[in-house]
Amino acid sequence: MTRASRALALVLFAALAVAGCAPADEDTETTASASTSSDACAPGALPTLTSGTLTIGTDKPAYEPWFSGDDPTNGKGYESATAYAVAEQLGYPKDKVKWVTVPFNNAIAPGKKTFDFDINQVSISDERKNAVDFSSGYYDVRQAIIALKSSPAAKAKSIADLKGYKIGAQVGTTSLDVIQNVIKPSAKPSIYQKNDLAKTALKNGQVDAIVVDLPTAFYITGAEVTDAAVVGQFENTVGTPEQFGLVLDKGSKLTACVSKAVDAINEDGTIAGIEDEWLSKATNAPVLK
Repeated sequence: MTRASRALALVLFAALAVAGCAPADEDTETTASASTSSDACAPGALPTLTSGTLTIGTDKPAYEPWFSGDDPTNGKGYESATAYAVAEQLGYPKDKVKWVTVPFNNAIAPGKKTFDFDINQVSISDERKNAVDFSSGYYDVRQAIIALKSSPAAKAKSIADLKGYKIGAQVGTTSLDVIQNVIKPSAKPSIYQKNDLAKTALKNGQVDAIVVDLPTAFYITGAEVTDAAVVGQFENTVGTPEQFGLVLDKGSKLTACVSKAVDAINEDGTIAGIEDEWLSKATNAPVLK
């Protein structure tokens, strides 16, 4: 073989070697990438605040029917049961879950969080997404208005019928948004730090009515302010339903995994079962238009 022939053969061999290696390298990279993606949500191995423990936040008092007995740790109530179902899906059994008290406004404010996720009837909104991350929605919710049975406000049949009344709600909530943007009463809304304060104002006649989410409205009128009634509920005013979501720190490494867990318990019927157990009575109220 001449020198030129040998050179040509070496060039062809090198080209074949490169061509033969390229697909293998790409396959290796793809496999590694898939493995990393899969490992990111490995059960019980998430980058949580405390290694091996999932820290969940909620406000105090923890209201019915979302919780039971003001005790988030007992697994009773819609949100307590949902939180534990998400935790289980993520690989954290009940004994690996820690609860911390977080006021509603602190949960949705910018800044580092003291929880891995917070569950406290927080509606997902674009404005709030500027400060925090949200999981997929775990509950489709409507807002409702309640008034003392003896009040003329209790006889309202439409949104227009409510405009002349003094109405209250908790600060920073979708309930307050409904007053300001849907009802638009002639009097300024009364704003409270807690729903408990709004309920007290209703009982004392300081407001004619208060707005809360529908399940809470049924609980208040059925167990706490029994001389009050659910006047009605409000239609969703946007194309997509209002949803509660789990709150996470902005840019949290857990957000995708937590959303995946919420989606899983939605798809397998777990959420539907929890809703049937804890919220099934909160469905029958006239729609105010």
